Amino acid sequence: MKKSYIIIIAILLFGYLQAGEKVVKSPDNKLKVVISYDKELKYSIFLKEKLLVKPSVISIETDGKSLSENLDLLSSKIERVDENIYPAVAEKQSVIRDNYSELILEFTENYSVIFRVYNDAVAFRHSINFENEVLITDEKFNINFTDDHKVYFPEEQSMFTHQEREYLHLNLSEITKERFSSIPLLVDMKTGPKIAITESDLEDYAGFYLSGSEKSDNSLKAIFPYYPAKENLTTDRDLKVVERESFIARTSGKRNFPWRIFAIADEDKNLLNNQIVYKLSSPCEIETDWIKPGKVAWDWWNSWNLIGVDFRAGINTATYKYFIDFAAQNNIEYIILDEGWYKLGDLLSLNPDVDMEELVSYAKEKNVGLILWVVWKTLDDQFEQAFDQFEKWKVAGLKIDFMQRDDQKVVNFYHKIAKEAAERKMLIDFHGSYKPAGLRRKYPNVLTREGVRGLEWSKWSDKTDPEMALTIPFIRMLAGPMDYTPGAMNNATKTHFRDLLHKPMSQGTRCHQMAMYVVYESPLQMLADSPSNYLREKECLNFIAKVPVVWERTIILNAKVSDYILLARKKNNEWFVGAMTDWSERDLKVDFSFLPEGNFEIEIFKDGINADRNANDYKRVKTKITKKNSMKIHLAPGGGWVARIRKMNDRG
Repeated sequence: MKKSYIIIIAILLFGYLQAGEKVVKSPDNKLKVVISYDKELKYSIFLKEKLLVKPSVISIETDGKSLSENLDLLSSKIERVDENIYPAVAEKQSVIRDNYSELILEFTENYSVIFRVYNDAVAFRHSINFENEVLITDEKFNINFTDDHKVYFPEEQSMFTHQEREYLHLNLSEITKERFSSIPLLVDMKTGPKIAITESDLEDYAGFYLSGSEKSDNSLKAIFPYYPAKENLTTDRDLKVVERESFIARTSGKRNFPWRIFAIADEDKNLLNNQIVYKLSSPCEIETDWIKPGKVAWDWWNSWNLIGVDFRAGINTATYKYFIDFAAQNNIEYIILDEGWYKLGDLLSLNPDVDMEELVSYAKEKNVGLILWVVWKTLDDQFEQAFDQFEKWKVAGLKIDFMQRDDQKVVNFYHKIAKEAAERKMLIDFHGSYKPAGLRRKYPNVLTREGVRGLEWSKWSDKTDPEMALTIPFIRMLAGPMDYTPGAMNNATKTHFRDLLHKPMSQGTRCHQMAMYVVYESPLQMLADSPSNYLREKECLNFIAKVPVVWERTIILNAKVSDYILLARKKNNEWFVGAMTDWSERDLKVDFSFLPEGNFEIEIFKDGINADRNANDYKRVKTKITKKNSMKIHLAPGGGWVARIRKMNDRG
């Protein structure tokens, strides 16, 4: 790993500096943060000398005392860092350049604050150095904008939430102190960049939300779920907080706190390649050679609907053996046994129709991994016994569901699970979860998670449409992989869509769904539909099965938030190109100059000429191209376009 460190401001080891301000700039000198410290600690952000965020207060309070007021500066230093990160699981690219300027301000009272400025992001974190455990009784993170900008606002009604929200497009002035959202949140500046606000390295602490300010002055502020004092288990899965303590966290006195992040993009497409959450995460702590990303045949979305079989389809051994056969025959690495394989409330009491020993043996014979769905609370209650049983069965992983909280107690549950699963060589998919906030770098066995309004919503709602599908990659996916669960083979126009719980369909075209396998990042990627539907659409299945789930390179060709995406990704010697649009039909141009020299064959799936009337309509074509070529493509309303590109001598 290459590193370059240049200390450009001397460290003052003795005596105090006068109250004042410090400045730190990005490596390309375009982004600048000004930090002032006197009675309060404030920051402001500039891009090319244009003010983006006005002076805004940040502070942290331990045991009722603010550490960020009336500050005396002991030392300051700036380091410039330029190094490469090689992710164990490459969601976007196999090498990540980590290039930033870091300012560390050390104050009295055992308190420091750290700022990092990248070419595409600003981040800061608090740090303390006390001997004993402390209570964090408050944290202030205010964001004062310069104008009444638009905001993509995933509004929440409660902090008991799956974080699967719609992105309301509001003015800052409409966001009162009573309204709040989960994060990431995206600010669409009137005459400037877009700014995504989120966090990373969340551990032994609570996640934050954003609300309006008391003054309705184009400001946002962080709010936190305080530590639970009393909980009420209303079902096997819903553990609700009914009373809270007067502190955010009880934690070590020697620690760094989570990073507060501004990801800044002067072009919409740059949000899609932003890696700031990963860069600011804690380094990997486990052996990773055993981790195997892959695709999953999923049972729940399609309601176990099979046709043409000689057994009663459902949650039973015969059905799951059929899923295993389907996966094995189509090079799909895993199947999931979702809700129903055990008696709710007891992971050690199996559904009598499911012979787990037989399934384990059969899956091993077919070289298919089993992933088991579990309710988080039941797993927590039966932790050692359940993990021992799963290890005995040699299950490949767990899909853990319904946490619906991100207070300190539940955040710590995620870390406990990730660590235990890694020790037993199991993959993890978190559902009913908060957004990714850095855990996947420390524990790369955490391959994906929900915290996104995915395809499952189409079973009971029309709120997972192409508009949403073209919004989440710019905002939610910036935080990390998302288990959207694509792959519907029954596709509908806006007019023809119906939400049917047990025979679901998707909104948008067939190629819109297929393009998701290239556009959406998830190293554990679902095939949500029934094996029967895929076998009926074998041409589409064959293509989907070949799309990788991890990538060496990603190039964003063209993109606009909520409207369209066109990107290319590389794995080994193949390139895949995906394009998606919202409900507006549109033409895009694919420039193939990203290819190396040589002659290539391209296999294309594109919207059929009648896809605006029948969303199942598509056309498959093959042709030859070189890097000198470009191609005009047409996307139907809610449409898509996807392609696989191979060198002529690599065809297969």
